[in-house]
Amino acid sequence: MTGDLRAAGARLMRQIGGFPRQHHPFGPVVELIATTVQAAPGADGQYRTRASAATVRRYLDQARRMKGTLLLNVQPGRAAFLPEVRAYERWLREPDVGIALDPEWAVDGDQVPGREFGHTTGAELDQVARYLSGLAKRHDLPPRLMIYHQLASRIVRGESALRAHDGVSMVKVVDGIGSPAAKKATWRRLMKTKPKHVAAGFKLFYDEDTRHGQPLMTPAQVMALRPTPAYVVYE
Repeated sequence: MTGDLRAAGARLMRQIGGFPRQHHPFGPVVELIATTVQAAPGADGQYRTRASAATVRRYLDQARRMKGTLLLNVQPGRAAFLPEVRAYERWLREPDVGIALDPEWAVDGDQVPGREFGHTTGAELDQVARYLSGLAKRHDLPPRLMIYHQLASRIVRGESALRAHDGVSMVKVVDGIGSPAAKKATWRRLMKTKPKHVAAGFKLFYDEDTRHGQPLMTPAQVMALRPTPAYVVYE
């Protein structure tokens, strides 16, 4: 596992070299799927498992070697986002740990993850943001990074209910898959509902985006998007 993390970190650092050098408070980011959606319900019926403390520690150590931030990604299954985020409070009290929310995998109580897209609401995202803001205030922490992934319009409903909160830097990451043209179309559609206080983020997939011989978008193409992405993810 340690070797894999180092190889992934080296690959990420090579990609970063293609982007303009700008000051950013979070620098490179390592994203760990800490709460992982499952096809089976598990003992509590929530269709998810949580990473061990040892796993989180390995990823945090790697992020610190890169002088970056660790994001704990939450794929909640049938669980609600806020309890899943609270489960990692030990780590969120660290100065360089934030949260990523993956509502594609947040399903209702009669649904099974993977059979249909999950969803969330701006109000539920706001609950997490308020919690992170309070945590930052109580423990005198630097701004908490909170991102939420979105693949299609229906995955985040009522997005305007997500308010600005002191001590929380929010990013909406567009997860569109496919050719550069398809990804740009998804970007334009999903940026229409982004709250003004939320920064824009863009995700690139090494495999899925190039599956049919299409080229992976270059850093120059990504930075030509409007609004300009403040956060870029490679998977």
